[in-house]
Amino acid sequence: MGELKQALHKRLLDNLNLAALEQASEANLKAEIAAISTEALEEMSVVLPKEDRATLNQELYDEVMGLGPLEPLLKDETVNDILVNGPNRIFVERSGKLTLTDITFKDERHLLRIIDKIVSAVGRRVDESNPYCDARLADGSRFNCMVPPVAVDGSLVSIRKFKKEKLGIPDLVRFGAFTEEMGLYLQAAVSCRLNVIVSGGTGSGKTTTLNALSSFIDNTERVLTIEDTAELQLQQVHVGRMESRPANVEGKGAVTQRDCLRNALRMRPDRIIVGETRGEEVIDMLQAMNTGHDGSMTTIHANSARDGISRLENMVAMAGIEMPLKAVRSQIASAVNLIVQASRLQDGSRRMVSITEITGMEGEVISMQEVFRFERLGVEPNGKIIGRFNATGVRSHYSDRFRQWGYDLPASIYEPII
Repeated sequence: MGELKQALHKRLLDNLNLAALEQASEANLKAEIAAISTEALEEMSVVLPKEDRATLNQELYDEVMGLGPLEPLLKDETVNDILVNGPNRIFVERSGKLTLTDITFKDERHLLRIIDKIVSAVGRRVDESNPYCDARLADGSRFNCMVPPVAVDGSLVSIRKFKKEKLGIPDLVRFGAFTEEMGLYLQAAVSCRLNVIVSGGTGSGKTTTLNALSSFIDNTERVLTIEDTAELQLQQVHVGRMESRPANVEGKGAVTQRDCLRNALRMRPDRIIVGETRGEEVIDMLQAMNTGHDGSMTTIHANSARDGISRLENMVAMAGIEMPLKAVRSQIASAVNLIVQASRLQDGSRRMVSITEITGMEGEVISMQEVFRFERLGVEPNGKIIGRFNATGVRSHYSDRFRQWGYDLPASIYEPII
């Protein structure tokens, strides 16, 4: 079947007017492909049942117009991530769990052809001299690849699928990511323009949380977003989106997140949202938070709130800024008000495991207080985590600020469950 498909694919490329494909409707194109494949099958004296012929025509359509074997996975709403480890091992993530699919590429050349199709569509190139690439698919999904010789056992591809429906705070509460009380607190925090950092590991739901928090931003505010790969889906009227750009083949033309951030500061933003802070742009982000852009937000990779602070300190050091540690910590303490810790638990569920306020400095140490946390109580026989969200009993450091902005939260939300 693979050789038959390859022969038909070659025939299609010879017979189809590729320049006219963009104008053709999907129905017309499928009809044209069906006609060419029927004619070719008759010439080759191959007889196929009706179902097999329909499947073959769909696969040929995916090869010509889509991403070949990956196309059905991209259309599957239940799939969050697609991970390709060489031509014969394609994994998907559903509900936080990885499973191996029975879908394969014909060989490494087939896989490379699909990779080339993706990267060339966004003006990039992947080969031995430039063996990896970050790109974005037409639907907004994040794409990353690495090809041989760097990828030892065949090309590696990861696709983080773009969710068309935007999850709001009520959706996340319904899914058990956090409680209504935590949602009330976060609404007050974002509306009162506290600077928020969403911290967590890979796949813990940082961007989803950031998207949900942004729903509390008032429509009258001017918001600028800066990302490596545009994923944020803000619903406000006044949003300016920026995306960094890697260097071209000659090594020129790179536009970093720091470049975008510096320029954003000259564009009269009320808030700046950085998709992920991972390098020297941390300096400009902290300065922005400290100089009148209250309510700014970003995400970082860290395993706890305290780790998040250490990571910020390390990023400042890596940026080559010669500052005493106390001055760095003082800058962080005055810039960041809240750290929201997201985590993906071992059963695949995503939870907001901690909400921690930064209250200032005590000597040379940044002082913090946890307001809400997720408490693990055990594990069910099927591996599902049993736990509950609980307040710590600590009243918010920003209660007066909340009241001044019209958010008088009931004292009961800070009372722990005994």
